[in-house]
Amino acid sequence: MNTQEIPPAPAAESMTSPHVTASAGSTDPSAPLVVLLHGRGSNESEILGLAGHLPEGPAYVALRAPIGEGGGYAWFANRGIGRPIAESLALGMEWFHRWLEEIAPKGRPVLVVGFSGGAAFAGGLVLAEPQRFAGAAILYGTLPFDAGVPVTPERLSGLPVFVAQGDRDGVIPAELLSRTWNYLLTESAAKTRSRRDPGGHQITAETVAELSHWIQEVTTAATA
Repeated sequence: MNTQEIPPAPAAESMTSPHVTASAGSTDPSAPLVVLLHGRGSNESEILGLAGHLPEGPAYVALRAPIGEGGGYAWFANRGIGRPIAESLALGMEWFHRWLEEIAPKGRPVLVVGFSGGAAFAGGLVLAEPQRFAGAAILYGTLPFDAGVPVTPERLSGLPVFVAQGDRDGVIPAELLSRTWNYLLTESAAKTRSRRDPGGHQITAETVAELSHWIQEVTTAATA
């Protein structure tokens, strides 16, 4: 595992938090890049543990969210669980793209895999620029509805998406989970693979195994 800190963006930028990452997997700068986005109040080191259970071949980078919160970090300010403030989400996505352009110029396949708050951030990224990403995994979280990104019919047409939810999730509001599930499997026109667990707000071994197969399929297709 490698950890590095990229200096802050110039002061003229709208957000200047440093881009702190932890990495695993391939060091080939042309390998498919899987960006792991942790949950609210967590950090990059915790979610990087997923990489050891995912397929060989891609480069895995866990990025620390830009806002300090509760001993960890958050991707955006919110107005309630699963409900980002639009301006904060937009600033966070701009900050993310400044980092992404440095390590993944257009042409390098990029997948975003987000858990909980990181799922909402991943959803915002692909809804804002679906053509920029090779796929997205929305794990035990909601899409950022009513937060300034388009959630329109066929917005994710043909984009590979993996969504997993827990039937007894007591963290994310049930109406947001239901809306996310329905949108991704119908209106969005994404190429969605879905999984429901009988448990709560946690990534299960079974979900990790299915996520691994999905990443292998998507990265193989993206580099064919």
